[in-house]
Amino acid sequence: MYARGQEFDRIQAVIADAGADRPLTAREILTLLDEYEENLDGNHGGKFESAHEVATVLGRQAQHGDVTVIRSSPYRYQFGERL
Repeated sequence: MYARGQEFDRIQAVIADAGADRPLTAREILTLLDEYEENLDGNHGGKFESAHEVATVLGRQAQHGDVTVIRSSPYRYQFGERL
């Protein structure tokens, strides 16, 4: 659970840094993460390999109320006011 928590924290930080103010798909979030990683110097943790991996982290975190899953096609993820 700790590793997943770190992954969620990284997703939250990138979303906040991007100033995203609307629900995003896992693919859109993966794109933001990839762009963020490209701009970093050095190794700052593991990369997400797929949108499915992003969706898995967000789905698990939704059980704790930190993110809302909007069940549309495709699913979208809305982050809370904590950002």
